[in-house]
Amino acid sequence: MLCRLGCGACCIAPSISSFIPGMKQGKKAGERCIQLDENNLCKLFEKPQRPQVCLDFKACEWICSNSNEVAFITLTELESATK
Repeated sequence: MLCRLGCGACCIAPSISSFIPGMKQGKKAGERCIQLDENNLCKLFEKPQRPQVCLDFKACEWICSNSNEVAFITLTELESATK
């Protein structure tokens, strides 16, 4: 599955504990990544500064489903289940 441009759920819903340029301590779950632009596109996409966790995430149907809203809900539920 290809990532839905403008979704941004994976850049908001999960926590990221590793360094992100502009966010030295990473980000909390539900916090918008500073590298997400106004169109919900990653400013670091295909750049070497992109965190490994972001590189490792691949869009897939069971997480991303057929809408941005469902993707956000699924990722939020997964985040809660790991706490």
